[in-house]
Amino acid sequence: MSGLLEHLFPKASAAGLSIVLPEGQDPRIMQAAKLIAERKLAQVKVLASPEEAAESMRGLSFSGLDVEVVDYLNSADFELLAQTLYERRKAKGLSEQEAREMCKNRLYFGNLMLNRGLVGGLVAGAVASTPDMLRSAFHCIGTAKGIRIGSSCFVMDLARPSEAGDETLIFADSGVNPNPSAEELVDIAISTIHTHQALMDSQPRLAFLSYSTKGSAKGELVDKMSQAAEMTAKRCAELGLQALVDGELQLDAAIVPSVAAAKAPDSPLQGAANILIFPDLNCGNICYKIVERLAGADAYGPILQGLAKPVNDLSRGCSAEDIVGVTAITICQALVSE
Repeated sequence: MSGLLEHLFPKASAAGLSIVLPEGQDPRIMQAAKLIAERKLAQVKVLASPEEAAESMRGLSFSGLDVEVVDYLNSADFELLAQTLYERRKAKGLSEQEAREMCKNRLYFGNLMLNRGLVGGLVAGAVASTPDMLRSAFHCIGTAKGIRIGSSCFVMDLARPSEAGDETLIFADSGVNPNPSAEELVDIAISTIHTHQALMDSQPRLAFLSYSTKGSAKGELVDKMSQAAEMTAKRCAELGLQALVDGELQLDAAIVPSVAAAKAPDSPLQGAANILIFPDLNCGNICYKIVERLAGADAYGPILQGLAKPVNDLSRGCSAEDIVGVTAITICQALVSE
């Protein structure tokens, strides 16, 4: 088990919350449900028809475990959840019949359970695509107060500590927004601070990355990151968030104290950033994969953030153990969002 999960598992277990796993047609989900319950990380609700459960649970038993397989198409909560969706979307032209049809989609059903407080978080994506995950979450849950866009991050559990001594870094946005504006980067940064607070015990220290450090180069991208850093610092002050923010910074000035002393001696980060905000999705996605594949880091994500309640996406190639890890992260996010 990674150092990050060793830190998160007791926290999740003590929370006593529930999780919904909508993709009960997949054997990996059923295996994960068993592991989650055995480790007492959460109460588990799995969405599956009786026929699906018979197939995906072959050889498994939930006897004595806090796992409920919900036949969602015949659930007593179906009409309540369909009505909830209708009330949320009727101003957009959704009819009651259309809401009922959408509720037959397991992602919508699961997200509506979360909306109504029947569960504390949702984990899916072993089968569903990321666009389907995002669409259902936005329709049923929406964004958090004061946040206009959803985003994502990768939690990088490093193979060896950074030069500043950090064992975990958070990269954002590495999975959702292709080319965010300076204003959108502020939302991404604030959401990432909340993710950091849910998962870590250290102070959030954000670096807005660029090919320039404090005006060493000129350009539109440089200006975007500098402006985003300035606006984020102001928003943190308004919200009372105890975070250190600086930018624009090159990567070495952000995470190497000796380089920061030479390139950005007045930076409040002092080369000890633990959250890296990237200019765009190209940079964020490429960099997390480089650190994962060449530096041997464990990458957890994409962790969805900026939503009113915790929903997380899985890699289509995920294992049952991966699902357990993402569930622990989701439960910890729920503790902050409550």
